Amino acid sequence: MNTTGNTILITGGTSGIGLAFAEEFLRLGNTVIICGRREARLAALAEKHPNLVTKACDIASTAGREELYNWAAQNYPETNVLINNAGIQLATDLTNPVALDKVRMEVETNFIAPVHLASLFAGHLRSKAGAAIINVSSGLAFVPIAFMPVYCATKAAMHSLTLSLRHQLRDSSVQVIEVIPPSVDTELGHDRRVDKTQSHGGIPISEFLAEAMEGLQNGTLEIAVGMSKGLRAKREEMFAAINTYQG
Repeated sequence: MNTTGNTILITGGTSGIGLAFAEEFLRLGNTVIICGRREARLAALAEKHPNLVTKACDIASTAGREELYNWAAQNYPETNVLINNAGIQLATDLTNPVALDKVRMEVETNFIAPVHLASLFAGHLRSKAGAAIINVSSGLAFVPIAFMPVYCATKAAMHSLTLSLRHQLRDSSVQVIEVIPPSVDTELGHDRRVDKTQSHGGIPISEFLAEAMEGLQNGTLEIAVGMSKGLRAKREEMFAAINTYQG
């Protein structure tokens, strides 16, 4: 992937991995559009980065995704890269009746939204030079942590989706790339924590970003970062280890 001269739309771009990608792609001279639900955060980032384009959007809504695509196609028709990054991470106890509204929200945000957005943008991207769809999955796609089974299942689905989408677009110029983070020190999962200021833990965001960007620059289509390499290679062995540690 050419990492300069693009117009890039990033979902969930107001924090964590999405924001790190946004700031790095801005630094490299790309036009960057971020979308998110938190309008105050979007406004603050627009003030900090005058060249950053922001768009309030709820990608958990069908209408919100369609409105986002139509807005981007009309106002930024040169858009040639879509990064499906937005996600939420909740704990789910499957041994008791689940709160289906939370399950549906997690699945809608983490999986249905990328499916829908990829389908909306695919035709548009086929006509663009250097086009790419980048799906952010997780090392937990390969080795789930059992206390958050829905999140892990959505990320496994994202890995499978990426393989199929890449195959379907094989005769086009659109690259389909999967970025597979390990645990990264962001606010992901704050919804399930009592202390909302507590971070996720994991490797520093700068360490993740350096390795992910190297993979993009080298044209790697499946970029496993850090510990994710081992999770992908030794699934059964790592499942027992990681869940014994987590309790």
